[in-house]
Amino acid sequence: MPAAFIRTTICLLLALPFAIPQAIQAAPAGNSVKLGLNYPSSGRYKEQGLAQARGALLAIEELNASNGILGRPVELLTANTAAKPDKAVENVKALAAQNVSMLFGGSSSAVAIAAGKEAAKHDLLYFGTLTYANETTGAEGHKHMFRETYNAHMAAKALASYLNDSLQGKKLFYLTADYSWGWSTEASLRTFTKTTDTSAHPGALVTYPRPRDGDMRSALEAARDSGADVLMLVQFGDDMALALHAAQQMGLKDKMTIIVPNLTLGMAKSAGSGIMEGVIGAVPWCWQVPYRYDYPQGKAFVEAFVSKYGAYPSSSAASAYSIVYQFKDAAERAGSLNTGKLIKALEGHRYSSLKDEQEWRAFDHQSVQSVYVVRSRPRNEILQSNLHEDFFEILAQLPGTEAAQSLSEWQAERRAAGKQLALE
Repeated sequence: MPAAFIRTTICLLLALPFAIPQAIQAAPAGNSVKLGLNYPSSGRYKEQGLAQARGALLAIEELNASNGILGRPVELLTANTAAKPDKAVENVKALAAQNVSMLFGGSSSAVAIAAGKEAAKHDLLYFGTLTYANETTGAEGHKHMFRETYNAHMAAKALASYLNDSLQGKKLFYLTADYSWGWSTEASLRTFTKTTDTSAHPGALVTYPRPRDGDMRSALEAARDSGADVLMLVQFGDDMALALHAAQQMGLKDKMTIIVPNLTLGMAKSAGSGIMEGVIGAVPWCWQVPYRYDYPQGKAFVEAFVSKYGAYPSSSAASAYSIVYQFKDAAERAGSLNTGKLIKALEGHRYSSLKDEQEWRAFDHQSVQSVYVVRSRPRNEILQSNLHEDFFEILAQLPGTEAAQSLSEWQAERRAAGKQLALE
């Protein structure tokens, strides 16, 4: 088989921090509703992948303890993308052959975009968990792709709304991953922070995937030599941790404000509490959100996750968990697992789950939602916190209606890419 598949049930244990799911016989053959998780269990984004698996499994455990989906038990089939688009495509083919009712997952936008296009060939929904490039629901969007998390445009707009006053008169340097997410994130940030002049606010592209330490250090040296006040570190996963460690060793953290546009708890843990201290970024969700704003369902999710895994959930886990429930709800509204009926049930649907209200917007299938600006707490505060995982202080919240692209902006992106002005 082109990918290794794991059939899991509610009895699957992921108790250890880096446990790999074991093969366990699931619900009765031919009776279960099968969901396909296409995620990285190896490679530089494996932490984000493990979080997705844990979030999905918790949701499925809860569903199977009640009435499943449409009265049928739920089964999870997983495949390792290793954060590689070609592997993700082969996984989709094999998962489709195993009769999954939908697919979800992601780690990089290149993976999600490629996998989503393949899912459409099999008339299957694909829900993006970690895919921040604007293109996912923009230039490369299609009827079978739904993005549960936010996008680069939304994160950049939230960061700019919080930072622009403090950025007046400051010089920025962009250190950007050389692929779709990096490009669209940098472009959005430059637009909203009014730093589109690349001579005044220079940058450097870093090889993706698998940048070498030397690549990162060369880019950081350029940032240091530029005299910039602010480092826009457009890196993700272990690549961000690599860059921050190098920046610390080079003394840049004492000289520059460092902004990481898209943060997750897993990334913060990988970098470490001392390295992360003072770093500013955006998140679609973090476990502090339901406690800060009093969202009961969010609190219940956090507490169930901590009880099961002995760790706090990241936004990756929350996204996968939410997707399972959103698929269940759509299936029950449609009374069917038919993909066309599911699309109609999702489009325009508003829901509240782990935070405030979200909407599956009909014209682009983007989940419009609030965005949070956060800063990593001082090391001593993190080490004194429960499980040593209270990394993020919430600085600001931007409502989804203010953060998301407008219809005219979305159409302009589609038009520039030569795409139809409606999803196909």
